[in-house]
Amino acid sequence: MTEYDDTNRGALFKNEGERKRENGPDYSGSLNVGGEDFFLDAWIKTSQNGRKFMSVSVKPKAAPKPAQKTARRPVDDMDDTPF
Repeated sequence: MTEYDDTNRGALFKNEGERKRENGPDYSGSLNVGGEDFFLDAWIKTSQNGRKFMSVSVKPKAAPKPAQKTARRPVDDMDDTPF
């Protein structure tokens, strides 16, 4: 059996009943982008002109990787001295 590849795919599920908080998302799910997994939440809202739309929030499932430090060259203030 072939394993399903969910890269660059996601799903939202309607929050109903006990799972639905007062200000909580109307839909929750997950999303994979480029091999990294994210939590996905969506709220149904109405625009000023009356059109319904989804407002979404995306959060990484894993802790962000620490930024790599790059080696810096020491600054010599005398490099640009005109004399």
